[in-house]
Amino acid sequence: MATVPFSFEVYPPRSSDAAPALFEAIDKLSSLGPRFISVTFGAGGSDTKNSIEVLDYILKKDVRALAHLTCAGTTRSSIEKLISEFEAAGVSDFLALRGDLPAGQEQLPEEALSTAADLVSILKKRSGSIGEIAVAAFPNGHPESGIERSDIDALLAKQAAGADYAITQLFFYANDYFDFVSLARARGVNIPILPGIMPITSAKRLERVLELTGERNPIELSDALSTAQNNSERIEIGIDWAAKLVSELISGGAPGVHLYAFNEHERVTEVLRRAELV
Repeated sequence: MATVPFSFEVYPPRSSDAAPALFEAIDKLSSLGPRFISVTFGAGGSDTKNSIEVLDYILKKDVRALAHLTCAGTTRSSIEKLISEFEAAGVSDFLALRGDLPAGQEQLPEEALSTAADLVSILKKRSGSIGEIAVAAFPNGHPESGIERSDIDALLAKQAAGADYAITQLFFYANDYFDFVSLARARGVNIPILPGIMPITSAKRLERVLELTGERNPIELSDALSTAQNNSERIEIGIDWAAKLVSELISGGAPGVHLYAFNEHERVTEVLRRAELV
């Protein structure tokens, strides 16, 4: 295990054909000694079965498996049942998220949960079987947070409900993380905040990420990816950017790094190698 902890995120295979490549990636990532590997989860439980299969595979590698769990549009009884399904599969660590409403559902049922803090509270009350509870944080603010940074109020609520640590949405500059941590600490957040890093290796992927997250465009990275002569050059640019970012974060005192792996192992492994974490 590296002195500085690192972890990875993967997602359930979108088809049976994609499963072997994912499991191979998990084999490789597990061998690096991560603190945990997290598995994403569809809104309204749409990916429950596939998520559990991937989580089970990770656990069999003697690696902690962190299950994403979303609650928007879901009732307390449904969430309790879902948590029990994960627990029955041996999963005890969770990333508690509000998430998006299930497809086709435009408003919340009267009895539905509406915040990630609600979900943390439910998990915390099952303390006999629940391990660590992670939550999301947004270095440059959630799209709904406004200038008052209500996302930090939400993070405080999740902390008060019992969250153990936070994982950030991706960002592109180390100061985005450090400025956010300073602001959060000044507002009373004291749980560890783990930076989330994604190696961006194409202009198209960068465009999609910016669309989904609302992050500001990193001009230097965008220009470099757009003017690269070939795919190999783009991959090198993305890996180098992420590795330098990881190094800056660790040098500045970040408690570790969480890498969004896109279900492959070579690029995130190279990021860690260049940052001298493996």
